[in-house]
Amino acid sequence: MQQILHLKLLPAEAMDEQLLRLQIARASGQQIDQLTGFQILKRSIDARGRQAWIMVSLLAFFNEPFLHRETATFHFRDVSRAPRRVIIIGAGPAGLFAALKLIEAGIQPLLLERGKDVRARRRDLALLNKEGIVQPDSNYCFGEGGAGTYSDGKLYTRSNKRGDVNRILGLLVHFGARENILYDAHPHIGTNKLPQIITAMRQGILDCGGIFQFEKKVTDLRLENDRIAEVMTADGDRIAADAVILATGHSARDIFELLHRKGILIESKPFALGVRIEHPQTLIDRIQYHCMPAGMSMGSPPLRPALLPPASYSLVEQFRGKGVFSFCMCPGGIIAPAATNPGEIVVNGWSPSKRDNPFANSGIVISVENKDIPDFSGYGPLAAMKFQESVEQRAYQLGGGRMVAPAQRMDDFVSHRISSSLPHCSYLPGIRSVSLHDVLPVFVSEGLCHAFKAFGKKMKGYFTNEAVLVATESRTSSPVRIPRDAAGLQHPHITNLYPCGEGAGYAGGIMSAAMDGERVAEVLARKLAS
Repeated sequence: MQQILHLKLLPAEAMDEQLLRLQIARASGQQIDQLTGFQILKRSIDARGRQAWIMVSLLAFFNEPFLHRETATFHFRDVSRAPRRVIIIGAGPAGLFAALKLIEAGIQPLLLERGKDVRARRRDLALLNKEGIVQPDSNYCFGEGGAGTYSDGKLYTRSNKRGDVNRILGLLVHFGARENILYDAHPHIGTNKLPQIITAMRQGILDCGGIFQFEKKVTDLRLENDRIAEVMTADGDRIAADAVILATGHSARDIFELLHRKGILIESKPFALGVRIEHPQTLIDRIQYHCMPAGMSMGSPPLRPALLPPASYSLVEQFRGKGVFSFCMCPGGIIAPAATNPGEIVVNGWSPSKRDNPFANSGIVISVENKDIPDFSGYGPLAAMKFQESVEQRAYQLGGGRMVAPAQRMDDFVSHRISSSLPHCSYLPGIRSVSLHDVLPVFVSEGLCHAFKAFGKKMKGYFTNEAVLVATESRTSSPVRIPRDAAGLQHPHITNLYPCGEGAGYAGGIMSAAMDGERVAEVLARKLAS
């Protein structure tokens, strides 16, 4: 007999198999020795009350053989001699998952990645963190695996419209991710684990006859009869293919400028900008798990309930018709320098798989639209990008160089006070006390001030001078959209150009980018087969 059960468990009951089996037997009305096994279908945390609960849905087996979860099967073909070839520009999640989908359809993918392979990227990231030296083509944004590889590896998305979430998760498990990502409500691989999975994906593509070329920066396109006839690279190569999937990510400004220069239609797009805020993780735990007794000081030992993970949060507030919201919240995480060029400050956050660092960080950002930046209207479709760039450059100037970031304590920021000192911060290049009102545009800083006070009312203790704001969180999404036909997904004017993922304005994270890459590849494969 099989039975689906929905259990509300104490953390100890959920995390100890013997206790969990006991609760399964009680909920089912069966004897514990009749339980032959179980599969977890969904797991989440409910911390709304004084007691945190683990909510578990599972399939239990009684008095019959236990069937382990069937792993998804994928039918990858040998494409080494395939008659069709597609160039994929960019080896982030959109490009990688597009490549896998093309291989299933019998089409050879040729991936051109401007950056280095995932292992070689580490040396450049170390140089960036320790010396403040940016390699423009190898950094937190550029290189194998894209921005998500070394900036957290969170796998949740609010939208199923772009594709099959479970298929993407199944592919990640196929290439080495832990099975818990299939059922956890907020799956997370971790920056320390994701590189191995990306390496396995690349090897799988190569084993099927796909082609990878690293440090292959695209610098020009030769157009012929409203088609891309050749893709040109910085080392002088000219490459032809049946079609081109453009999956360059949200920070490939040179690609946006190239398209604009070639007269290929692009559009300015809203994005969000603000700061990254960092609290002690113990403080966020106490707020979210309701475990801070009255009078307890910030320096008291951590009280997070045993077996519960470091707490996260999600916040949103309205200010003058605009959303101010948390973005890419990283429990037990680190703030990272995510600039792609010298002379700019960009910050992002990431967490290792255990999320065991002493700080919690999150982007807090406000939406930016063309009407907010009239001084940049002369840049046409590049207006939002040029505005974004100007804020990042101002942050660099006020930080003083070497990737030192301007920073301010939260209450000081809201009160327009320069911070006389700054707390310890996980941002390795270092922080400098600056008025962030001198870094951020007025409408951004006013929105943040309003939101921080509101967030302090929603989460008692969140509004504190123990929190530090680090500028700028500016690469939340692409400031440019590359339009495409709604049905055929190709560019409206260039018939064999298929924009996809975050850089084209159609995704916002690893999962949505991966699904969009698959969707584009599937539509393209059907067209090439017709």
